[in-house]
Amino acid sequence: MLLNGGTLDGKRLLGPKTIAYMTADHLDAGVAPGPLYLPGAGFGFGLGFACAATPAWRTCRGSVGEYNWGGAGGTYFWIDPKEDMFVVFAMQSPKQRTYYRPLLKNMVYARS
Repeated sequence: MLLNGGTLDGKRLLGPKTIAYMTADHLDAGVAPGPLYLPGAGFGFGLGFACAATPAWRTCRGSVGEYNWGGAGGTYFWIDPKEDMFVVFAMQSPKQRTYYRPLLKNMVYARS
């Protein structure tokens, strides 16, 4: 539904403007993410999602405009509208999440 601009199985559940608002960066310029900010440099935060705002975060592959959420136990998903792709990664390894998430992203984007 999120990747399809708010439509699921032919039914509109959210408007495209709502999805755009949810996935836009709403952090004020005065908010400086520190070293424990898990989305990482170049990611802002929307309404429930980390949002790739700039290409400066490229420690791994991805697209500006992608949005994601990562759980404390290591679970992770991202949606990349530019690539028409979503990925759901379910693991339980809190201490290894920052290692495996970029590894997974690089492997997925290496397909091209």
